[in-house]
Amino acid sequence: MNLFAEIEFVLRDALSQLQGRGKLATDLDMSRVAVEPPRDAAHGDMATNAAMVLAKPAGMNPRALAELLVEELTKSDKIEAAEIAGPGFVNLRLAPAMWLSLVPHILNAGINYGDGEANSGGKMNVEYVSANPTGPMHVGHARGAVFGDALARLLEKTGHDVLREYYINDAGSQVDVLARSALLRMREAMGEDIGEIPEGLYPGDYLVPVGEKLAAEHANLLAADEAEQLRVAKSVALPMMMDMIRTDLAALGVEHAFFLSEQSLHDDGSVDRSLDVLDGKGLIYQGVLEPPKGKEPPPDWEPQPQTLFKSSQFGDDSDRALKKSDGSWTYFAPDIACHFNKVSRGYTQMIDVWGADHIGYIKRMQSAVNAITDGEAALEVKVCNLVKLMRGGEPVKMSKRSGSFITLREVVDEVGKDAVRFMMLTRKNDAPLDFDFDVVKDKSRDNPVFYVQYAHARICSVLRNAAEAGFAAQDLTDAALAQTDISSLKDPAEVGLIRNLANYPRMLSAAAEAREPHRVAFYLMELAAEFHALWNLGKERLDLRFIQEDDREGSLARLALIRAAATVIASGLDVIGVTPEHEMR
Repeated sequence: MNLFAEIEFVLRDALSQLQGRGKLATDLDMSRVAVEPPRDAAHGDMATNAAMVLAKPAGMNPRALAELLVEELTKSDKIEAAEIAGPGFVNLRLAPAMWLSLVPHILNAGINYGDGEANSGGKMNVEYVSANPTGPMHVGHARGAVFGDALARLLEKTGHDVLREYYINDAGSQVDVLARSALLRMREAMGEDIGEIPEGLYPGDYLVPVGEKLAAEHANLLAADEAEQLRVAKSVALPMMMDMIRTDLAALGVEHAFFLSEQSLHDDGSVDRSLDVLDGKGLIYQGVLEPPKGKEPPPDWEPQPQTLFKSSQFGDDSDRALKKSDGSWTYFAPDIACHFNKVSRGYTQMIDVWGADHIGYIKRMQSAVNAITDGEAALEVKVCNLVKLMRGGEPVKMSKRSGSFITLREVVDEVGKDAVRFMMLTRKNDAPLDFDFDVVKDKSRDNPVFYVQYAHARICSVLRNAAEAGFAAQDLTDAALAQTDISSLKDPAEVGLIRNLANYPRMLSAAAEAREPHRVAFYLMELAAEFHALWNLGKERLDLRFIQEDDREGSLARLALIRAAATVIASGLDVIGVTPEHEMR
């Protein structure tokens, strides 16, 4: 049940009635007609721009059309009043029964309240994290992991069929560095004093087990030539790194359904085939790129002939190199194959979650997807900005385990999965974020995740108190509370809470469309604040206390209301992958 959608249906029926009576043209574009919350809550419950956007194409004065619309809308038993505001906006006040009907609906729907129609959004591929498999996840990866997973959950909630994908960057120079680092640790495991880790190799102690496994299973490896040493080291190190990455992500509640290996795209000819498609379209040529004016040349720029893709033909700033002068592929080439592989699996809607250091890569990748699919597929890229870890107002020092950064696992182990996930969504993904350990551990309203989880736990506590006060268990189930007479819920604070609950489906839809799961966290903070305010009012006014022994029916009505609020909190927390607490310790 989406109250905004229901009133929009009433509005469109009113417009249809006016068209049927010849008072409004029949060929109007209704796509911009909307029902939204008014800018000022004092003006009404909802507002519509229908008269404003339809007047000009209908050849009418906006207020004249608004007058016709008001007359028609007030015929509905769902609308108590309709008033014209300004040049032609229409403010609406809903019949009280409309608000009250929401509470039993939420109780009957449970956490499925706000769900979109299954598969109504089509298939969608969401690729996130995709870190090089050369070490443990760091806190920057945590933000991308949380954002990507929450976005996937949000899209599923609103009706999309989502595949969570991880692209394994297991080809290229960084994997050679991993192999050499593992071989050094192998020497260490065999008793050699390796001294200080040379610059350019990975220093973290997470490679010690890799070296030990190489020593145990391939004792004669160091006698082989370099190519064989690197091959074997990669075959041992890469699976161990990916197991570590999966374990770290699982600790954060993040799991991927599909893993695509970059190396496999080289091995099975996918890179060649993808570029053959572009070449067949006349989009690949031999040429020399000019260096960017006033900027440092990019890593793939060379002042000599290269194999280039006509990226500028599809909106990019310049054409892009596919091959280096030595004949090896640039990173761009297998990335094209990666996205072409997704399309071949039926995913024409793709979202990639990247770090802020990849912003300059967006246009070329979108150009390639556009070119290779003739515009039939679309790639969206969402960028996650930096995370700064703070403790006591000071930056947190680097980790000994990783050798150069704070690991994701260290943060999760200290403050817990829920705190990390929620805090990573307290800023829009492309804004910098300060993660303060002191705030996250604080049990006060200054800690957003505590404040929201405490609201859910408080409601659970009230229901337990109701049972202790003599209310029968069977009367406190969701099904029983959904049958309760809630007509006594008339106080502005109670109705205000219901109105907030009514916004949930609309918020979910808007957040999914904008690809902004942080809106769910913001909504939950607002809903928790409204509940806590109602709780505090009960301390001052006996008539607003949730449990009153001399008012059984009124108590059940209020219990139904706050149980509906708990249901929505649980639903929203589920969307962002956070646990709704039943008791705070």
